[in-house]
Amino acid sequence: MSAGALTVFKAANGVGTITLNRPERHNSLVPELLESLIRDVASAAGANLRALVLAANGRSFSTGGDVAAFFEVTPSERGGYAGRIVGALNRAILALFDLPFPVVGRVHGPVTGGSLGLVLACDLVVVAPAAFFQPYYVDVGFSPDGGWSALLPERIGPAKARMIQLLNRRISAAEAVEWGIATTLVEPADLDPAIGAWLEKLGSKVSSALTCTKVRLLPPDRRAAYAAELESERRSFVAQIASAAAHEGMARFLRRPA
Repeated sequence: MSAGALTVFKAANGVGTITLNRPERHNSLVPELLESLIRDVASAAGANLRALVLAANGRSFSTGGDVAAFFEVTPSERGGYAGRIVGALNRAILALFDLPFPVVGRVHGPVTGGSLGLVLACDLVVVAPAAFFQPYYVDVGFSPDGGWSALLPERIGPAKARMIQLLNRRISAAEAVEWGIATTLVEPADLDPAIGAWLEKLGSKVSSALTCTKVRLLPPDRRAAYAAELESERRSFVAQIASAAAHEGMARFLRRPA
């Protein structure tokens, strides 16, 4: 690990861990963090692992795209910057889906904006009571990305997905479990023991059968559909963020002069 690394990858005893490491900005997504995450997922793919844990440092799991960073880019460059971020996020999501072994999400705190996609790409997800999921797109002036329109409706149903996003309604940790975004809810002190119990169970399974199961649960045609929908999200996000309405929305959200 290098000083200031935005993600950290470690592996021991057949289990890898990738940790988002931008805690001073709530692990919000910038190109450098996403490119580091993509590299770490590639390292995990080549490390002969039986499972990967996706975790985060700091109070939040990740608060999605860094709105201040979007706002500070000049309006003429904002579309290109946004396309780079959402494109990298999509690559990270698909790379997690493509791993041939189970991915376990350790979600101890808030997940907002496009970071939802990183959680949806996990096979098992443990959440603590402080965790919640919230879109914020209609408040900031963005178009949904990170799977909010491409992946979430299939998971929880179109009506719930529509209500949550149009009203910017928060999904609590308990609701996330009830609706299938997360697997189980535990107290903060029990996050790692819960993951340890899953890893022990996974370690007793036939690894090739786990891979076959993952492939069957996301066959090539569905994976291709996910990729197309995520790309559609990217194009819509880029078009919307270039608008005057998005500029005004970001200024209002950040409490800055427009």
